[in-house]
Amino acid sequence: MSETDRMLTANAEWAERFPGSRPVAPARHVAVVACMDSRMPLFPLLGLEVGDAHVIRNAGGVITEDTLRSLTISQHLLGTRETVLVHHTDCGLQKTDDRGLADLVQEATGHRPPWTGRTFTDVDTDVRESLAVVRTTPYLASHEVRGFVYDVDTGLLREVV
Repeated sequence: MSETDRMLTANAEWAERFPGSRPVAPARHVAVVACMDSRMPLFPLLGLEVGDAHVIRNAGGVITEDTLRSLTISQHLLGTRETVLVHHTDCGLQKTDDRGLADLVQEATGHRPPWTGRTFTDVDTDVRESLAVVRTTPYLASHEVRGFVYDVDTGLLREVV
């Protein structure tokens, strides 16, 4: 059985206990930007339920143009007013640099990516940079943002100020 088939089986089980549709606007008026790391179960670690928050995930949880597009839509069309950033310890983006990543992709595919990986060495510094971008983006309706580092070994969040 493929992983996709396992997911379809899990979906059928989920549908049997599905709580029903929720409004499109997040009930808690919050958007979470987080790394895609599979060790971060965002809903239980933040106490969220289906329909509570918008969740935007990417490699590193960095604030990219597409992340800003999603936050802008979340705020202007769907009423979110708080943004929470969740980065984490032992991030894969800390294990290379932008050039090394581009070289790896080019070696494997014959094509160099047109984008940078946005790698980093210090997770706290990266959170601070992401906070600054959200706070200074002129087209957001709210600049209320806080940033955290999730410890993959303890499960605890630590706020970055």
